[in-house]
Amino acid sequence: MSAKMEEFEGYVDRITFRNEENGYTVLYLVRPQAEKKEEEEECCVGCFSYVAEGQYLAVKGKRVIHKSYGPQIQVEQYEEKQPDNFVAMERYLGSGAIKGVGPALAVRIVKKFGKDTFSIIEKEPERLAEVKGISKKMSVSIARQFHEKQKMRQAMIFLQDYGISMNMAVKIYRFYKDDIYEVLRKNPYCLAEDIAGIGFKTADAVAQRAGFYADSEYRIRAGVLYALQQSGKQGHCYLPEEKLIKNAAELLMVSEDVVSKQIDALTMNKEILMEETAGERRLYSGTLYYMEMNCARMLLDLNLVFPVDAELLAKRIAEIEQSEGIVLDIQQKQAVFQAVQNGVTIITGGPGTGKTTTIHTILHVLEQEGMEVLLAAPTGRAAKRMTETTGWQAQTIHRLLELNGNVDEENKEGMHFERNELQPLEADVVIVDEFSMVDIYLLHALLKAMVPGCRLIMVGDTNQLPSVGPGNVLRDMIKAKFCNVVYLQQIFRQAAESQIVMNAHKINAGRDISLDNQNEDFLHLERQNVQDIIAVVIQLVMQKLPAHVGASPYDIQVLTPMRKGELGVEHLNQVLQNYMNPPQNGKKEREFHGTLFRERDKIMQIKNDYQMKWVKRTPLGDLLEEGTGVFNGDIGVIKRILDTEEVVEVEFEEGKVAEYEYSQMDEMELAYAITIHKSQGSEYPAVVLPILSGPRMLMNRNLLYTAVTRARKCVTIVGSREMVYQMIRNVYEQKRYSGLCQRLQEMKEEGY
Repeated sequence: MSAKMEEFEGYVDRITFRNEENGYTVLYLVRPQAEKKEEEEECCVGCFSYVAEGQYLAVKGKRVIHKSYGPQIQVEQYEEKQPDNFVAMERYLGSGAIKGVGPALAVRIVKKFGKDTFSIIEKEPERLAEVKGISKKMSVSIARQFHEKQKMRQAMIFLQDYGISMNMAVKIYRFYKDDIYEVLRKNPYCLAEDIAGIGFKTADAVAQRAGFYADSEYRIRAGVLYALQQSGKQGHCYLPEEKLIKNAAELLMVSEDVVSKQIDALTMNKEILMEETAGERRLYSGTLYYMEMNCARMLLDLNLVFPVDAELLAKRIAEIEQSEGIVLDIQQKQAVFQAVQNGVTIITGGPGTGKTTTIHTILHVLEQEGMEVLLAAPTGRAAKRMTETTGWQAQTIHRLLELNGNVDEENKEGMHFERNELQPLEADVVIVDEFSMVDIYLLHALLKAMVPGCRLIMVGDTNQLPSVGPGNVLRDMIKAKFCNVVYLQQIFRQAAESQIVMNAHKINAGRDISLDNQNEDFLHLERQNVQDIIAVVIQLVMQKLPAHVGASPYDIQVLTPMRKGELGVEHLNQVLQNYMNPPQNGKKEREFHGTLFRERDKIMQIKNDYQMKWVKRTPLGDLLEEGTGVFNGDIGVIKRILDTEEVVEVEFEEGKVAEYEYSQMDEMELAYAITIHKSQGSEYPAVVLPILSGPRMLMNRNLLYTAVTRARKCVTIVGSREMVYQMIRNVYEQKRYSGLCQRLQEMKEEGY
């Protein structure tokens, strides 16, 4: 006998599960009863386009008995209604849906206006000020939020007709507001350009539902621009014409001739810039083309020569050596000389070659000269390490340049740096460490904030992986030979005692390393079975390594070359989460984009969010500092999941706390295991490397070298000895298309 269809109304008391992609939701609906009667609660399951706690729904569905969860209503139809029941009105207003209105204030509002409450909010919001505790300003805010919620719900229903997930629909609506209907009617491909997280394929699927043809000019041009944009995510500043045509044709599934015609149109309209060099036609986005040109010009402007008393400088270096108890080699002394007498200096070398000691000496010399020096690094971890090793305060480049992530509605200005050509850095010298991580965007921003006469000292290891963003900045500058470059090569005695340092240099030189476990700081555990490797990794992280290096399991970092597969980031994170942060009564959890997040989970920010606000508070809760910007690679811990506010609270290093709305959860992922690429610029007490097999383009020398140099006290490789040796022999590196080297050489030859 089939289940009987039931119909009833009630307010959403709580939501215990929601899939943000397809809207599948488990919620508890409470049927309001007359006073003094106990309220009836129903568990309802089904796909809801947009629903929040406190909303009043009329549902229609079948009552079933779930074998694990008991009685529930399988909802087949529902609609949102404005409740005329006072209890339901109070529940909605006091649910947290309207910020600033709690349960007590909700009761006062409904008591004052009764069944006309929602009508008053919609049509006469100024009357809310008649309620004790509500100012005129607050009444406007309540009405605005009330209207916004209604508009958003309408947009959610509209967007889901186009196959857009709930989570993405929220982002789209917040960007376009009421213009969303016009955008989807005229050119849905704007979504791929304007909304972070929406790629061409999603926009294309929406466009097809909206009736756009496969050979539409809008579609072809959007596909070409998207293919060029995606190349930037692979590190390229431009693409050769034939490569862009091929990539776009494959993406669009059309002929290369069709793509070629639209590329001609895009170049005619200056939406793509074409440059012919050495028989190659290079296609740039306008942004990256002018950034390369400007970076080359600004670097040459900075590269001045300053008069130096060599005898006096040599004497000062000797005094510093004596007072600090250090001995510099010839290359280090040369680095100090070059840094003092040149506007632009690059200092490069591997681990243990004295880069930190060299910077330390340069700082002492510059201090004696009375110069104002600023220290920076691309990431918070690298800046913190720079501070610890030099004794001088360092900060991230973003903070040095005073990032402002707020949108200025009046000037239509989005994310920008306060420090620029109009308000340059107040410094005589800027020293930047870990420069291999700097992409063309960050280089451009830094150079704009410097004036000729200010020295730029860049320190980095060219054998590390290149930047995540576009460009091959450090290598291009060294290859261009436009400025003084000092190569530090001597491995110092103390560093030579570290097998991490010695093996890193062997890997870089293409020599096999010893995996005999004769040293406590470099270990190898041979395993040939995936499950055995995972079991050993868990034991190392949870039990063995924390005591060995004096750190917590959360400080031990598992690094892996891949995202997919049983030894990839995605699977390892699920396994490690179950051991390091298992489910527990009172510990909230929620699924986003197929990943289950739980309070106390270790997470990583996976994209730059320049508008994300953060605060630092004292132990008593007083505001200590506030700012904007959370960046790709930042590690944090989920402190709280707040269902009512639909917010996830994350604490990052140094006590910065940021609140993520549910629609922003695609900006983070679990970080018990991370890719080696994501570990750039970071250092951990101990690193665990599960290595068994993988694609040749990934399993290379460069990647292994980067992974090994991330560890401070101990590296443990778990897996195949033979694969380690294969990685050392594999020198494959993906070619990056960048023109900075050529531009520097050409401008220098022209005597710029």
